[in-house]
Amino acid sequence: MNSLTNVEKSFLMESIRDVPDFPKPGILFKDITTLLNNPEAYSLLMGHLEARYGEYDLDYIAGIESRGFIFGAALAAKLGIGFVPVRKKGKLPSATIAEKYALEYGFDEVEIHIDAFGGKEGAKVLLIDDLIATGGTAAAAAKLIKDAGAECVEACFVINLAFLGGTRKLADITPHYSVLEVE
Repeated sequence: MNSLTNVEKSFLMESIRDVPDFPKPGILFKDITTLLNNPEAYSLLMGHLEARYGEYDLDYIAGIESRGFIFGAALAAKLGIGFVPVRKKGKLPSATIAEKYALEYGFDEVEIHIDAFGGKEGAKVLLIDDLIATGGTAAAAAKLIKDAGAECVEACFVINLAFLGGTRKLADITPHYSVLEVE
């Protein structure tokens, strides 16, 4: 399986800008826009993902709103497969299924179209997003994929904020992979 060297991982990490106190004081935001506008870094990342998932025999890639769309749609195009958006409640125009998940104070919800996987029972789906923090959105999205009759073969993240433990929420739902780890 394709893996990145420590030098390549360092290069990718250095291409991501840290923004202190965003969106609120005390948060160090990992801004991937600087990776996206660096053609060498973005090409390295997408080449790595293409090599990793090229032999998974995937049917679809599902990307979590909104930054998961950037990586998911590009990877789906590279692999010649379909892309499915996982959106916040009320953003999709046709019949949907939804999954709620807990926030620090309250709940949120994500949706996919009921026919997102073309009626193909057991479709093999990769879930992708830019970052996993507490894991609520990713766990809800992985459950949605299963609820739609597909198989979430893996959840992929460019960055795992490991100190927040989000991947633990995925442990019983789907395997996961992160390109970069922040301890």
